[in-house]
Amino acid sequence: MRDQRLLSDLVSIGPAMLRDFDLLGVHSVSALARRSPRALYEELCRATGQAQDLCVLDTFSASVAQARNPRLPAAQRQWWYWSRRRKAAESRSRRSGSNARGIRRMRAGA
Repeated sequence: MRDQRLLSDLVSIGPAMLRDFDLLGVHSVSALARRSPRALYEELCRATGQAQDLCVLDTFSASVAQARNPRLPAAQRQWWYWSRRRKAAESRSRRSGSNARGIRRMRAGA
């Protein structure tokens, strides 16, 4: 069954994001569901010739999640939910990266 929702029906999607979707060639919820939030973000940065704020990535994450799951819990439809997840993942990555550097230094005798 084809998804009848419009991009404008998605939570956190306003006029600016609709323009971004148009620029990226995303014209339907079903097309959005097939895209990667990170790829959309990187493509938008290239298309505009400038780095976008990371909240744009979070908004892409929220919109793709909604496109893929019409029954997504209300909290997960908000861009700030995805912002918290992204920041937590970055924090874990930094901690594990700094730990790995420390282990390499110990092995090297530093």
